[in-house]
Amino acid sequence: MAFELKSADFPWQPTRATFHLCIDVQRLFTQDGPWPTPWLEAVLPAIARVAEHAPERNIFSRFVPPEQPEDMGGTWRAYYRHWRQATLGLLDPALLDLAAPLDLIARAGTVIDKPVYSAFVGTGLASFLAQQGADGLVITGAETDVCVLATVLDAVDLGYPIYIVTDAVCGSTDASHDAVLTLYRTRFFQQIQTLSADHLLAIWSR
Repeated sequence: MAFELKSADFPWQPTRATFHLCIDVQRLFTQDGPWPTPWLEAVLPAIARVAEHAPERNIFSRFVPPEQPEDMGGTWRAYYRHWRQATLGLLDPALLDLAAPLDLIARAGTVIDKPVYSAFVGTGLASFLAQQGADGLVITGAETDVCVLATVLDAVDLGYPIYIVTDAVCGSTDASHDAVLTLYRTRFFQQIQTLSADHLLAIWSR
């Protein structure tokens, strides 16, 4: 059973100004796409429950690859030469869509497209959250050890209290998923709380 801090041990609580940031739950990462994440379908019900709590405060990120590898620089160019089938020149654009039922829930919230792992890079997300008066971020999505991790660390640097919903995030391997959750609990416990969807919804003000 996963260790979880009691809400009394974490100095913040999610409020009516706390936003839900769902990372890259797209068809791109289902069995239909080139990067299938095995546990994505299993966590979708918990993600949907969180998203339904305050639909107008949802932000859904979408990972959008370049048209071709040469549109990116540095290690990203080599990355997409390896994953050329995932570039927009070859990819079915429908795979960029959010997975059901999030595609319907997202109509009441905000959708942002991002070119790299972190949802804060190249998107204007930090400015949007500041304008909205956000006081914290609930995080769900994929993958725990890649895009979720990059986004969470950027959010920590911006000073946001972070709530990681443990049954609403997933990775490609159990080992790396578990390692990142352990990292949050042991090294970032003053800035990050890990909790289940049930726990979150029990303490999150509407």
